[in-house]
Amino acid sequence: MKGLKSNILLFLGVFLFSGQLSHAQDEDVTFDMVLSKETLGINERLRVDFSMNKDGDNFNPPSFKGFNVVMGPSQSISSSWVNGKRQFSKVYWYILEPTARGKFTIDQATIDISGQTYKTTPKTVEVTAAVDRPNGQKTVDDIADENLHLVAEVSKGNPYLNEAVTVVYKLYVSPNIKVTNYRPLDNPTYNNFWSQDIPVTEHTVLNGTYEGKPYRYVVLKRVVLYPQKAGNLEIEPLSLEIFVDVPTNRRDFFGGQIYTQTSKTVSAGRRTINVKALPQAGKPADFSGAVGEFDFSVTTSKTELNASESLQAKVEVTGKGNLKLFQLPKPELPSSLEVYDPEHDENIRTYSTGMEGKVADNYTIVPSFRGKYPIPSISFSYFDPKAGEYVTLNSDEINIEVIDGPSGASESAAVNESNKQLVVPTGKQFHFIKTVPHLSPMVTRCFFGSKTFFILLFAPLLLIPIAIFISKKREAIASDVVGNKIKQANRLARKYLSTAKKNLGDKEAFYVALEKGLHNYLKAKLHIETSEFSKEKITGILSNKNVEKEDIQGFIALLTSCEMARYSPFSNVQMQNDYDKASEVISKLDKQL
Repeated sequence: MKGLKSNILLFLGVFLFSGQLSHAQDEDVTFDMVLSKETLGINERLRVDFSMNKDGDNFNPPSFKGFNVVMGPSQSISSSWVNGKRQFSKVYWYILEPTARGKFTIDQATIDISGQTYKTTPKTVEVTAAVDRPNGQKTVDDIADENLHLVAEVSKGNPYLNEAVTVVYKLYVSPNIKVTNYRPLDNPTYNNFWSQDIPVTEHTVLNGTYEGKPYRYVVLKRVVLYPQKAGNLEIEPLSLEIFVDVPTNRRDFFGGQIYTQTSKTVSAGRRTINVKALPQAGKPADFSGAVGEFDFSVTTSKTELNASESLQAKVEVTGKGNLKLFQLPKPELPSSLEVYDPEHDENIRTYSTGMEGKVADNYTIVPSFRGKYPIPSISFSYFDPKAGEYVTLNSDEINIEVIDGPSGASESAAVNESNKQLVVPTGKQFHFIKTVPHLSPMVTRCFFGSKTFFILLFAPLLLIPIAIFISKKREAIASDVVGNKIKQANRLARKYLSTAKKNLGDKEAFYVALEKGLHNYLKAKLHIETSEFSKEKITGILSNKNVEKEDIQGFIALLTSCEMARYSPFSNVQMQNDYDKASEVISKLDKQL
């Protein structure tokens, strides 16, 4: 009995001792700094881990003197149970780049765990000269840098002035990583270029090569540029933030590779192209800036008609080139024909190789007298960048015959001359008749009691209600805030149109004033703010108000002329025509709105 009791006491003592030992082991806290390497080249990166086996607060990293922090602080936490015992690990990690060669000390970091402050041991790192092939452990950013490239491909590095240049932005991605998303950081403005974006409707992944290695690539953006200035012109870079998944050396439960996500900023880099000026040798006098390959024609809807009937004359250019950046020639018509301002028509599409389609001016012509009227041949000149020379095209001469109608001035004069007769005097031509004046008695009328007296007497009384009505009308007008704003906008529209008229001859000032006048007119009539203007919205609103399609097109054409004036030369005649069109369109819209 005594032996059994002693054995029980011994067992209890061993159990308590082992429990205390296990508890003491659980209470051990570790907080260490681990470096990926202690010697590295100046072109390599260093990873620093601060690991602990219990969670803590108030982590305070060192200053990292001599290094730039590329990434961090990032943290990872793992917790598991092994044989009924909890295992915990938490790591704060940084990616550093050295700023100079030499020896640098990474000072201690501190953290509070269970009410006590723990510190790491400082460590020294030696930075040597750059190494040719860094063989250290690659970080997530290293892998992303090596496998991700944004490239701007320019179709021509030495184009002519106003010749199309296509820029295609491609993102090359190695099969080793995955791109999950992207967002633009800085879009180029293309100064000194007329630009047209070609929408990329679908991002199709294609196979290609980059620096001789197989890559996948996606076309992110296409733009067609027409240089407006000769010399070295710079294309600003496109910058993007790319979100990528980079593989790690770890595997999941099923053996699949584990990826970690990071973001990288990539840029296509600045590109410079040398724009050649158009040659002066052989430059035609009627050249208006057309560059490309074109066909030219002048046609009429009919060649025989009666007086007061109308016909259409079309001046048309078709082909491939800068169709929106030059002026069409004007036909020289006899002064006896009544010619209205042309209606400009465009059917242009922009492809990756440039603009293609047609532009035309349609003239309405109304003859007043019968006769034959010739429309002489006119010329159109353009520069062909492939041949490097100017080309001049001439239209055919067209004869218009007016069959029925009044005679012209010269013919009428001849007829009148043939119908004249001589007047022969025959003796006394005139006989004078003497008349005796008829005398009537004078009547004296009294003012008092007359109609005039009573009208003047009661007129002030009649004016009193009229004055009251006018006073109330003025008060209503003064309280009508919206109406006053509309009137003010109408005055501003007239003001800017008058300013545009004063600046005829000064292209930039004229079209700025004209555009402001048109905007203020719409603001008054449609009650929309200037910031909401777009051609599509204006067209939709005017269509909903049953404005005629012809007047809508005229207004949109004026806004287009104001935009085109920034990129192409405009003559004084064109400015006067645009001013007259603005007055005519506004008067037509006033009748319909």
